[in-house]
Amino acid sequence: LCQRFGISRQTGYKWVNRYQAGGREALGDLSRRPHSSPNRTCDELQARVLEVRSQHPAWSAHKISRRLKDQGLQGVPSHSTVNAILQRHGCIGEKASEAATAWTRFERAEPNELWQIDFKGHFGMLDQRRCHPLTVIDDHSRFNLVLQACCSQDTETVYTHLRNAFACYGLPQQINADNGAPWGTPSKPGELTELAIRCIRLGIRMSHSRPYHPQTNGKDERFHRSLKAEVL
Repeated sequence: LCQRFGISRQTGYKWVNRYQAGGREALGDLSRRPHSSPNRTCDELQARVLEVRSQHPAWSAHKISRRLKDQGLQGVPSHSTVNAILQRHGCIGEKASEAATAWTRFERAEPNELWQIDFKGHFGMLDQRRCHPLTVIDDHSRFNLVLQACCSQDTETVYTHLRNAFACYGLPQQINADNGAPWGTPSKPGELTELAIRCIRLGIRMSHSRPYHPQTNGKDERFHRSLKAEVL
């Protein structure tokens, strides 16, 4: 019979023995789960992981693992294990897994080689005014250099906060922005704005993203996503 169906005798006897032991129900696929898991993360650590996740739903497995280590917890699992714990308890859906697809990343070699600047979309406050969050990110370190709640997006407001950043962190070699005001001129691409001229006089090169390509300032855009999820 084994020769007729092209299988080994070992495989044939396995199915015969399984049928004799449990009938047709025993012929289905069995669980591949091991009988014991000596390296399984203990329930206490899993509970701590889920506790941190519930307090900070926007945090990734990397950040949760690092926070537990910073709290002095012993035996903290790796970020891959933390990710598996979150998936096992339904904290990460299919859409979130798809969104976490690895991308080819790039960054400048040293801090202050390139800053990314932008305004996070404005929002209303209780006193009916609008808040315009200004952000600046260092391309190499992803360090948040500027995070200011502004009441407008004019040149003087932006330049004041940039000057404070220059005094604290030094001058960058280049600043990249989108094509909107006050650093760009949407109606006249390539024309220098007053803000750009001030930066150029300090020896800073100004550059702009391609129209409709926000990924050029991707690190700042990603920072905006965390800002919205955890603060706003």
